[in-house]
Amino acid sequence: MCGILGFLDPAGVDEASAMPLAKRMGDRILHRGPDDHGEWCDADAGIVFGQRRLSINDLSPAGHQPMTSASGRYVIVLNGEIYNFLDLRGDLVRRGYPFRGDSDTEVALAMIEHYGFTDSLSRFVGMFAIGLWDRESRSLTIARDRLGEKPLYYGKVGGAFVFASDLNAIREMPGWSAQIDPDALGLMMQHFYIPAPRTIYKEFKKLLPGTWLRIDRGNCGIEGEPTSYWSAAD
Repeated sequence: MCGILGFLDPAGVDEASAMPLAKRMGDRILHRGPDDHGEWCDADAGIVFGQRRLSINDLSPAGHQPMTSASGRYVIVLNGEIYNFLDLRGDLVRRGYPFRGDSDTEVALAMIEHYGFTDSLSRFVGMFAIGLWDRESRSLTIARDRLGEKPLYYGKVGGAFVFASDLNAIREMPGWSAQIDPDALGLMMQHFYIPAPRTIYKEFKKLLPGTWLRIDRGNCGIEGEPTSYWSAAD
């Protein structure tokens, strides 16, 4: 199942406190990934990633996340599975891409390096939620699979943009304020669930299926709407 999380603070972060915070956030979603955990931080950029892993593909250290691309440009956390990763890997091997392990996460990174993020999304067949940091553009992109099999929540806590597979992870953020959305509560009473993109909390949304959202480090405000890359109507 796995779980991912991260936050981007344009003011920068203190690695000595950010890494333990990412670990505590991950511990909140231990049930999603009991086999392994990983944390990564670029303090000057203000970006922090964490992951809880349920080991399925590539149980070796080469499958550990967060994972950095071969060029060092991208860092990724991925929850889920890219079903066609062996076909994608074969194409990249023929193009001379050097793989270190056998995970679908590494294939996803290689695809993004070769084809770009949005083009790669259209080539992925699977169920996934992704957080991707681009060191060159200093931007964070989150994405969700076509049908939304893997959950992903996002919002702001203080000045930081935060995302996670489970709202429980976000509750660990300093300054968290659990303000209930009364409209969402009304929808829950009416439908017995809360339709996306709403959540029970005012400050947070569910990323819609088949969409991605990019946040630039210089502006962590959530001003734009998620961009759709797939629709069942197409």
